[in-house]
Amino acid sequence: MKYNLLGNTGLRVSELCLGTMTFGGKGMWTAIGTLPQEEVNTLVEHSVEAGINFIDTANVYSEGLSEQMTGAAIRNLGLKRDDLVIATKVRGKMGSGPNETGLTRKHILQQVDESLKRLQMDYIDLYQIHGFDPLTPLEETLSALDSLVSSGKVRYIGCSNLAAWHIMKALGISERNHLAKFVSLQAYYTIAGRDIEREIVPLLTDQKLGLMVWSPLAGGLLSGKYGRHTSPEDSRRVNFDFPPVNKEKAYDVIDMMQEIALTKEVSVAQIALAWLLHQPVVTTVIIGAKRPEQLEDNLKATGVTLTSDELAKLDRISKLSPEYPGWMLERQGADRKA
Repeated sequence: MKYNLLGNTGLRVSELCLGTMTFGGKGMWTAIGTLPQEEVNTLVEHSVEAGINFIDTANVYSEGLSEQMTGAAIRNLGLKRDDLVIATKVRGKMGSGPNETGLTRKHILQQVDESLKRLQMDYIDLYQIHGFDPLTPLEETLSALDSLVSSGKVRYIGCSNLAAWHIMKALGISERNHLAKFVSLQAYYTIAGRDIEREIVPLLTDQKLGLMVWSPLAGGLLSGKYGRHTSPEDSRRVNFDFPPVNKEKAYDVIDMMQEIALTKEVSVAQIALAWLLHQPVVTTVIIGAKRPEQLEDNLKATGVTLTSDELAKLDRISKLSPEYPGWMLERQGADRKA
């Protein structure tokens, strides 16, 4: 297991991060997973034994149950809190009231205390906004987050599912007002969905933000179970076809990954994860599992090395179609590249 710096900080996080969306299962989250506490304990234990020190959850996952079970697993296993980097999120609806959602100061300050209570912890290492709130000024949100850092309840702040202009605007506000800055972005990125390479990846590289990848297997589509003529009836995508993917293009990518996986005697899922681990912008890849064998397979991706020829083949078959202004920037900037 390798450990990478989280953005422009000195904090080292494992290249694989344990995602907790399968923990519990409540409300809409039953489509993702319904793991009981005993099985959660097993997944956390195996992850830590493999070298993972980074765990990501969110207040909305199973309506708070995921956070609760994550904290319980850490206590049940006798793990040292300070050896772990715990991340959670705020933004989603956590009640029926008009102020129980969004990124207002009121909601953020209420929810951080609720998350700490469920996790049974004194502080959160990385507190992330879970998306954009069009009603709340970014100044209000960032000021509230800064107060959490100053109070010691939160060590670092991050964001998730934002557009490039959202992130840049937020960084500018923080710089101007001397507030804590986002150190990371959690975003969807797979070999079958490379959209963030257009605007967001250049921003992350320029501003030195870390990238946490969610749904690296495209909701199971890249797990090796799917192909043009195969689709398991018990899969997650049967009831929850998400995230959106150009499936015809994805099947071309899967065919290529199957060829490479066969030569290396590894799974297709390991190739998909290894491709992400070979991308310089990626800090950590969030993996989730319903069963220990799924987790074990994903963990093995850290040992898969892709050759330059294999990476080139995968790049050609999965690359984005040119879009303006990207193709113009590439054309005009060619003479200035070192």
